Amino acid sequence: MLIALIGRDKPGALQTRIDNRDAHVAYLKSSGVVTQAGPLLDDAGQMCGSLVVLDVADMAAATAWVALDPYGKAGLFKSVELIHWNKVI
Repeated sequence: MLIALIGRDKPGALQTRIDNRDAHVAYLKSSGVVTQAGPLLDDAGQMCGSLVVLDVADMAAATAWVALDPYGKAGLFKSVELIHWNKVI
């Protein structure tokens, strides 16, 4: 099952993102369930959120993945949305 994670950063949290980026990227690579990932950008080109596509067994597995993400542990996100996603292209 593909799940799209859309995380929106808290206002003024760019430094939190930068400080935790290496650990977050290492988690993305080591978890074995990430098919695509990258930052969302604001109009000025600054990172302001995340889009991660997970290939997991179910929504519970996606929720468990989010709980271990270093960005989430650091309190970066003001909101996280998990949406079942159907890849067409």
